[in-house]
Amino acid sequence: MRFCLDADQVALRDAVRDMLALECPPALVRAAWPPGDPAAVAALWRDLARMGLFGAAVSVHCGGLGLGETDLVPILTEVGYAAVPLPVAETMAVAAPLLAATGDPGGYLPGVLAGTTRVAIAGAGDLVPYGMLADLVLVLRDGRARIVEPLTTAVVSTVDGSRAAARLALPSAGTVTDDPELVDLCLDRADLATAAQLLGLGRRMLDLTVGYVGTRRQFGAPIGSFQAVQHRLADALLGLEFAMPAVLAAGWALAHRTGSRRQDVSIAVLLAGDAARTMAKTAIQCHGAIGYTVEYDLHLYAKRTWALAASCGTDSHLDRLAAALDLPKGGFP
Repeated sequence: MRFCLDADQVALRDAVRDMLALECPPALVRAAWPPGDPAAVAALWRDLARMGLFGAAVSVHCGGLGLGETDLVPILTEVGYAAVPLPVAETMAVAAPLLAATGDPGGYLPGVLAGTTRVAIAGAGDLVPYGMLADLVLVLRDGRARIVEPLTTAVVSTVDGSRAAARLALPSAGTVTDDPELVDLCLDRADLATAAQLLGLGRRMLDLTVGYVGTRRQFGAPIGSFQAVQHRLADALLGLEFAMPAVLAAGWALAHRTGSRRQDVSIAVLLAGDAARTMAKTAIQCHGAIGYTVEYDLHLYAKRTWALAASCGTDSHLDRLAAALDLPKGGFP
């Protein structure tokens, strides 16, 4: 099966790309790092709401755009490319469609669609990326999906300061659904969103690196003319190109609820994570010492890559694929 974007998907992707290029430059990502500029970041959220993105995966009769998971992949890739310092993927791809599917028992959906309510997703140990910015937190545990208003906040320093992580007290109430299929669907959507963002981050680091090696000169020539540099970048590009169809395939499997959905999502996460990590390593190496400095923009995208890749549950996805392939536990003798 061949996976590629149709004309409507390309048009929406380009509209999001153009808007983020203008409204979310590296300076705005830096503004999300402590001590930051909350007003500038909040303005970006309002701009995204005006585009209707938070209703992208919500049905038309609930006030959304009625798009499927395949349509979300190019949007989320652009969100990753810009390293948007807000819980866009969590709100748009996971929380909003869940609220719509369950009848919005808490009455939160209108605020989500209007851009007045931000939703983050709780991680292990109640660590919540974007917890300092979230109005609500989605908790996906023990076969239940809960949406709660967080209580106390403890700021947590992480590798990517722009994600404003916090450790929150999350009430035990607020159950939206205990339907295992819906909960699994939320988890798969979150994983798909992570994979798509990792692809976008990889593309951004590739573009930064190609621009740098084309102007940085040694021995009287651009370092991009050296075969060692070209080969490293070609290998990194190959990883990204190889992962992209897998992420689109996972989106298609989710949209059509295929029997292989879970395996397809795991393949997408693993390939995108490996490609983005490889790109980050290659980009830093090609930039030399400048690649490690906080003054240079590369670190904004490399650190987001490391944070997302570390949180995507690589071991669980490998276990899922091993079980699907009926591989023996503990490896081969």
